[in-house]
Amino acid sequence: MNNLAKRTVSGIGFLAIMLAALLTNQYVFGAVMLLALVIMMKEFLRMTCGTEYKFSQVLTIFAGATLFSLIFLYRAFNIPGRLVILAFVPVFILMINSLYVKDKTRFDKFSNLYASLLYIAVPWSVQNFAVFNAAGDFNGIYLLSFFAVIWGSDIGAYVFGITLGQKYGRKLFPSISPKKSWVGFWGGMLTAVLVAIVLNLVGIFKLSLMHCITMAVLLDVAGVYGDLIESQWKRHYNVKDSGNSIPGHGGLLDRFDSALIAIPIGIIYLVTWDALLL
Repeated sequence: MNNLAKRTVSGIGFLAIMLAALLTNQYVFGAVMLLALVIMMKEFLRMTCGTEYKFSQVLTIFAGATLFSLIFLYRAFNIPGRLVILAFVPVFILMINSLYVKDKTRFDKFSNLYASLLYIAVPWSVQNFAVFNAAGDFNGIYLLSFFAVIWGSDIGAYVFGITLGQKYGRKLFPSISPKKSWVGFWGGMLTAVLVAIVLNLVGIFKLSLMHCITMAVLLDVAGVYGDLIESQWKRHYNVKDSGNSIPGHGGLLDRFDSALIAIPIGIIYLVTWDALLL
């Protein structure tokens, strides 16, 4: 019961923070999402690099935070778009820093530093394009809808997978995540579509019903791949959770692994259909 209470309280707190970030204003959004980015990168680097190259890890997190901050300022306050290119500066510093590392016995770990930028910092920074229009006005409804569909998919996959998937049907990706099943996959997709339909009917997801359903399918598939990608990292490094940022739930990277792939896909879809004007 203590563990259940811990999971419940931390889950409610996590949800409250996310709602505040998406429904209040650009300042809360920027602060919460920037902090989340830093924590996720720290969790990933702790998992993959451990205590080695600590200074380089700090440089990497700074580079990721710089990218997010510059795109945020570009979208929220209309700073010149050309200034976003300054995000390359800390990346170049990181590269140069690698030449001066004395102990190169585990130099292969430097690839994980660069991977964290591509895997976490870039897709997380793209969120800014979903919450700001061309005039810099903040509206987190699209992003909130994305998260609702993604988390609905996760819940559906878990419920269907734990009740039916362990007894019937084949495993989805047994070499990476033995517990995931095709039953859970289809259950998650069904739930994602139902969430999207409900959001559309209540006027939150303001696209045509067909677009909402298509979006739900895309977010579901992309989210499953995002989950599997993180599972592959964790399996390789033999860890159960990326961290303990959310008591009883693991790390932030465990909670946002699906979103790192799904949200950019959702934004690409909206841009393709001119539903999101950049």
